[in-house]
Amino acid sequence: MELKTKYLGLDLKNPIIVGASNLVTDLTVLKKLEDAGAAAIVYKSLFEEQINLENMQMHDAMTEYDERNAEMTSVFAHELYEASPEEFLMHFKEAKNAVDIPMIASLNAVFDDSWYQWAKKLEDAGADALELNFYNNPREFEMQGRSIINEELDVIKGVKAAVKIPISVKLSAFYTNPLYVFKEMDKRGADGFVLFNRLFQPDINIEEEKMEFHYNLSTSQDNRLPLRYAGMLYDHLDADVCANTGIFTGEDVIKMILAGADAVQVVSTIYKNGPQQITKMLEDIEIWMASKQYANLDTFRGMLSMKKAKDPYAYRRAQYVDILMKSSEIFKKYPII
Repeated sequence: MELKTKYLGLDLKNPIIVGASNLVTDLTVLKKLEDAGAAAIVYKSLFEEQINLENMQMHDAMTEYDERNAEMTSVFAHELYEASPEEFLMHFKEAKNAVDIPMIASLNAVFDDSWYQWAKKLEDAGADALELNFYNNPREFEMQGRSIINEELDVIKGVKAAVKIPISVKLSAFYTNPLYVFKEMDKRGADGFVLFNRLFQPDINIEEEKMEFHYNLSTSQDNRLPLRYAGMLYDHLDADVCANTGIFTGEDVIKMILAGADAVQVVSTIYKNGPQQITKMLEDIEIWMASKQYANLDTFRGMLSMKKAKDPYAYRRAQYVDILMKSSEIFKKYPII
């Protein structure tokens, strides 16, 4: 069976990419992921806060004695992040040199200059492609959604002008019409899209009455949203589509390819099952393809997309209405009365 695919212009040996996480910062784990069959790695994101930390450290060094007094609680005001951006670049280069598969850099900035400057630095550090991690956290009631979209479109255009490597956009589904956003970003030159950014949300500890933040690993049930959008986007964009969130098994990967995805990203399944899970997923894909007599991924990619599905209502509102009309069916599975 032939599992090769193309994503962001990169020739990948299979469709399974390891997504951005702390996993990839350990070179030993990184090699295990490659040996298990990962086709590419997305390195842990560089965040604007890390970039700003460098400027704060320089300011602190120049004004070290300006504000010292007897009431200071600490002389280490900025012990906030594990690495400066320059250290980040050094670690990225080490990771890039440790493996033979493509290494994709991930960047999450705020200001235009940061996007462009650090996109170029990551390219110079050896990144084979760049993933723009769009994470907008609205805090102003007056800000209109259109202004957020326009800012992101400008970032894509600016980064494309700053670097020669392909770029993908990892974004959330929290837009009034994500399909419009995809289309506009596609026009601005995005080479790929990652569906979707899994956002961390706060929780509240009612006993201690304080905010808590938990690692919220995904489950297989979480892949329905990227599955739906992969199916709707198939053959409607010039950019590639990479499904992310809730992809745990070879079966999950097959579903995404059937919907029309070019590749997938996995993280949670590796945390839960170890790097060897990638090997099992690839084996299961090959077994399924052999049973269906599919020689390669292109022979069934997009077969169940909105464009090719035999059911004309599969991606439309009528499907949702039909499910609601049959809501009594759930009691057959969960007889609570």
